[in-house]
Amino acid sequence: MMRLGLLAVCVASVAGIARSQEPAKSAAKQPLQLRGDRFRGLTYEEMTPEQKALTDRALAGRGTIGTFNILLRSPGLSEAVRGTAGGRAGSPLTQKQAELAIIINARYWTTQFEWLVHHRAAVQAGVSEATVTSIAEGRRPTSMPPDEEVVYNFVRELLKTKQMSDPTFAAAKTLLGERGIVDLIGLVGFYQSTSLMMNVDRYPMQGDQKPELKKLESPLP
Repeated sequence: MMRLGLLAVCVASVAGIARSQEPAKSAAKQPLQLRGDRFRGLTYEEMTPEQKALTDRALAGRGTIGTFNILLRSPGLSEAVRGTAGGRAGSPLTQKQAELAIIINARYWTTQFEWLVHHRAAVQAGVSEATVTSIAEGRRPTSMPPDEEVVYNFVRELLKTKQMSDPTFAAAKTLLGERGIVDLIGLVGFYQSTSLMMNVDRYPMQGDQKPELKKLESPLP
């Protein structure tokens, strides 16, 4: 009986190990939905080993979304960007402030897919529809609470003037501290890269999605 029990434990252990290895083995069998225009969607079969490793990890996690297909062309850059994107743990920036900064950037660059995704995320995080609509239409929002207005002023000034005035910096430092300012700059830089990649690719809408942003001469008044 003891031997039978031991055998059952061994079988269960082997089965558990096999199950734990299934995601990595089955990743290639999952349907890939890589989209692009100038950077066409790659197939798993034509990828290099480095690209397949990135794809396997993505399929086992949050998926092959956004600029994933574009960044596959440069696996080393993809890894570096992934580290930047995941470096906000413990940041003084709230999710609402981060999403506000992202949609300001999307409006500045008129990045349609980025705007669609983060429009919803910003509202879910607490940004009002009135504020989102004003930004989309190229108007300064009139009813932002202080924790949003400081972020709006900082990101707008950084993108529009490429510099930062002392009063705007001081207000951001009071609200966010030095780490918060650095995290905000890093966030804007990350999503500027995303915007540039998507705009160069002419990243297509998905399904029945429609562009929400019109081209404006001065998108951030």
